[in-house]
Amino acid sequence: MKVSVLYSGGKDSSLAAYILRLTGHEVELVTVNFGLLESYKSAQTTARRLGFRHRVLKLETEILDRGCARIVEDSHPGNGINYIHREALKEVAKVSIAVGDGTRRDDRIPKLSIQEIRSLEDRYDVEYIAPLHGLGYKTINRLTDEILEYRKDLSEKIEKSDYEVEIREFIKRKGYSIDKIFPMEHIQSRVIGFKGDLNG
Repeated sequence: MKVSVLYSGGKDSSLAAYILRLTGHEVELVTVNFGLLESYKSAQTTARRLGFRHRVLKLETEILDRGCARIVEDSHPGNGINYIHREALKEVAKVSIAVGDGTRRDDRIPKLSIQEIRSLEDRYDVEYIAPLHGLGYKTINRLTDEILEYRKDLSEKIEKSDYEVEIREFIKRKGYSIDKIFPMEHIQSRVIGFKGDLNG
């Protein structure tokens, strides 16, 4: 079965894709972009290094606008990022038989509730697959350390392809201070490739 996995180029979505391939799925990695920046390029490069097919999903800037308006209103990224994540999954679900992501058991942002997952599956007649939902951070850290080469840095410094890149840019262009919205010293990852010869 083919599964389209939302992909940022980080260790969680890379591990999810790896697990899905191990379990016999045909994996396609999908990176969301709003056309504000070419932020998808790092995920594109990482996907190629890991041996996965990759495509860029261009979403309407209205979705980014609504998400960012909520973020500014809340002075916190949580609800806005969750909104963008839900909309991204819906768009992927329209043209897929199975959709997935790298959200983890302990994640709060982004993450779908059980009700939202059921609604997505029923409305679009798809399977929603999140291989990391049953795994805690200790297990995920151990597996990624064993399987992946990656580097970590502050969110605003690391080259990545998640929603936050264009969200930050959009909010800055609107004249708001992102320092008052996003957590300070938030560490994120970018995958470089597999350790050893795991690819293939």
